[in-house]
This record gives sequence, C-alpha cells and structure tokens, in this order.
Amino acid sequence: MNWGKIAIVTLLGGGIAAGAGVWYTQEYAFFDRIDPASPEAEISVETATGPVPLTLTAFEGINADSSPIRWRICARAETLPEGMIPAPNSLPLNGPRWFSCYDAPQIGADLQSGTATAWLAQSEVRPDVDRILVTYPDGRVFGWHEYNEKNPERGVMD
Repeated sequence: MNWGKIAIVTLLGGGIAAGAGVWYTQEYAFFDRIDPASPEAEISVETATGPVPLTLTAFEGINADSSPIRWRICARAETLPEGMIPAPNSLPLNGPRWFSCYDAPQIGADLQSGTATAWLAQSEVRPDVDRILVTYPDGRVFGWHEYNEKNPERGVMD
C-alpha cells in the first residue's frame, strides 16, 4: 500500500468518524428526559386572565441545556382552560427520531389543516423564547419552544 492510499483511507475514516460524532451529539448527547414528577413537567398556559396550570397525564418530555429550543413534550389533557391565547403562526420544530411520540411533520400538517390548534403556553420562558402547546380535540397535547418575534403588534421591542 502506498502513502496516497493511506492518506485517502485516513481522510475518509476521519470524515466518517466526525460525521458520526456530529449525528450522535444532535440526536442523543445533549437531551435528557423530563421526569413527569419534576417541577419541569408542570406546564401552565397563558389565558386572558393570566397563567393557568394544566393537569397532564401520559407525560413524556425531553430538554437540553445546550439550546433553549430543544424542549419537547407529549401528553394528554382532560380539560383546557377558557381564554387561551392562540399562537396562529407557530410551526413545530423537529425533535430527535428516538422521541417517537412527537411527530413534527404530522403536527405541522394538522395545524395547517385545522385539526389541531396552537396556543401560547408561556411567553419569554427564556429570553426571546416562547413555549407553544398544540392541542387536539381528543386531548392530545404537544409542545416545543420557539424563538419569538419582537414587534410592536405583539407589544415587545428591544
């Protein structure tokens, strides 16, 4: 084997290892499951009269300290409070493939078709980040964090 082949094999091997490392960190390394009994699993929703806590069952959630928008949940709600604030322009962000209860393309399609409705759960959960919940008539609830728009119509400006 000559030095050219050794260099090519080394470069290809290094590229494959780097790609595998990036994939692993995006899919697994930074995510932690949210314990349903923890305070982080206590979700409230904004209403016209202020925040109202939701009673959720079948809670599954993930979060990561590496980014403010990696939070995702799946749950069921028996009842929803009156006066929830809509979030009509929200679209779900993809989650890791192993978090199988959360299907962003399906949730997005359901939002566009009107099968599901997006609500503002918490404004500014972190600076410039809102918590969004999507509800279905059968009680399913999905949530994510998204960067918010700072504009005069929303009443928020830097």
